[in-house]
Amino acid sequence: MRKPPNIRKNWCLPQGATIAVSINLALEAFRHKSQLTLEARPGKTDHFSLSYAEYGARAGIWRILDLLDELNLKASMSINGKAAQLYPDAVRATADAGHEVVSHGWENDVLNEDNDPAKELEEIRRVTSAISEAAGVKPVGWTSPGSAGSENTLALLAGEGYLWNGDQANDDLPYSCSTKNGPMIILPRVNMPQNDLIMWAKANNPPSVIWESFKDTFDELYSEGKKGSPKWLEIVLHAHMGGRPTLIPTVRKCIAYARQHEGVWFPRKGDMARWAADLEGLPR
Repeated sequence: MRKPPNIRKNWCLPQGATIAVSINLALEAFRHKSQLTLEARPGKTDHFSLSYAEYGARAGIWRILDLLDELNLKASMSINGKAAQLYPDAVRATADAGHEVVSHGWENDVLNEDNDPAKELEEIRRVTSAISEAAGVKPVGWTSPGSAGSENTLALLAGEGYLWNGDQANDDLPYSCSTKNGPMIILPRVNMPQNDLIMWAKANNPPSVIWESFKDTFDELYSEGKKGSPKWLEIVLHAHMGGRPTLIPTVRKCIAYARQHEGVWFPRKGDMARWAADLEGLPR
């Protein structure tokens, strides 16, 4: 099998695994509106849309945590700093269950600009503090809201001791990049075909589309892994979307299918980043 020229010659998965499958969660809070809005008007706070997002902390995350317990899986959860402040019990329960907490900006509908690194650094520190206080553990990964980081994000994160960032969509595998403050492991977005926001909530698709996308992606990547080029895919469940009862059976079906195969590794994103850093001889 041909390998892209940018792939590391020593790339492999632990214990010779053929494929990696991750579960990524999101617990989000918003200022004006969430991703689902029915009657958006410019400049008006959409209270229905905010209530839709609040479902994640009131009900969705608890259903997902029960599912993960049932499946005996550990996941990663991207958390807005404001969500950690508003819903500390949900964040602590997630961390106490052994899931990774990941920084995800302060409010999910407010982004940082390229021209104000001091403001962005202040936000990074504020988010880190809020999640650390709620979870009892400091996050080592950061994914910006909408993966919309600034040109300064990677260097600022490296300077604050972060290990990995998930704002890119330019590869199948983790890789490292240099910043003025040291290296950063990039975990590219390999989750869009299995993302509840993209494929279900906003696309008006039935849940079966997530299953079909997962199976087709898994089969192709498993075949590549069998040929000596192991890859990684991810399922994304926002607590206020995928935490609703409609998608839970689909997730069960996806994981059951993956477990029918030998050589499947189920890492948290931080586990994947640490593995990649070790392969490159980087500090972690």
